Amino acid sequence: MSDGKKDGEATPKVGNQKKASAAQLRITKDLNELNLPKTCSTEFPDPDDLLNFKLVICPDEGFYKGGKFTFSFKVGPNYPHEPPKVKCETQVYHPNIDLCGNVCLNILREDWKPVLTVNSIVYGLQYLFLEPNPEDPLNKEAAEVLQNSRRVFEQNVQKAMRGGHVGNVYFEKCLK
Repeated sequence: MSDGKKDGEATPKVGNQKKASAAQLRITKDLNELNLPKTCSTEFPDPDDLLNFKLVICPDEGFYKGGKFTFSFKVGPNYPHEPPKVKCETQVYHPNIDLCGNVCLNILREDWKPVLTVNSIVYGLQYLFLEPNPEDPLNKEAAEVLQNSRRVFEQNVQKAMRGGHVGNVYFEKCLK
């Protein structure tokens, strides 16, 4: 391999465009067609990396009204045949989001189909804040409280969002 070789250069020079992968092409299309509700916004820590971005949800109704919740999206090379990996970076008292940030949303697991888009996930996540689902919990304790007493659940959510302890877990303030 000589340094002067042009065809199939081993080390592309800065500024050369590598061919976009199928995942990159599809995520570009998804992001261009993204129709975010007014309660959501996206952030791109690296504007050149569309495969890793953040979604910020600020619910304007329901238990989580006034909160600010950030989710990281990592889009893998098999997208759209596999869903992106989505984690909640904001610790939240929620039946469908555990304390490690894992999200229980059917379209991120068994119900994922390649026709679904980032838009589908955004609306699914937003719906979790409007209608937490105690029937399919990751945080079983929060789910149990929601099923037994909506009032106590709401108090716990407010306590967590203001920054405080719910049981023996401390939550950082996430109110806007």
